[in-house]
Amino acid sequence: MLLYVVAYDIPCDKRRKKTSDLLEGYGQRVQYSVFECMLTASKYLELRKCLKKVINLDEDNLRFYPLSGHTLKQIEVWGGLPIIKAPDSIII
Repeated sequence: MLLYVVAYDIPCDKRRKKTSDLLEGYGQRVQYSVFECMLTASKYLELRKCLKKVINLDEDNLRFYPLSGHTLKQIEVWGGLPIIKAPDSIII
């Protein structure tokens, strides 16, 4: 699993709302147009596929920043929510 920071700038209210609603199902909002999403490779591909149906590439701007385990240790958070982390173990 990797932590992805997803940031967007979408001028259309309807598409912006759909995008934020979709992202809330995959991670946590840390700023108005920034989400942190802890995703497996398959969930990341699924999210991208869903977002492609919502956004307009001529007007909208989405950015996906994958953060490695090494990079995660260097993140500083001042105020707001703590960084989401992958569970230590998964029980099925």
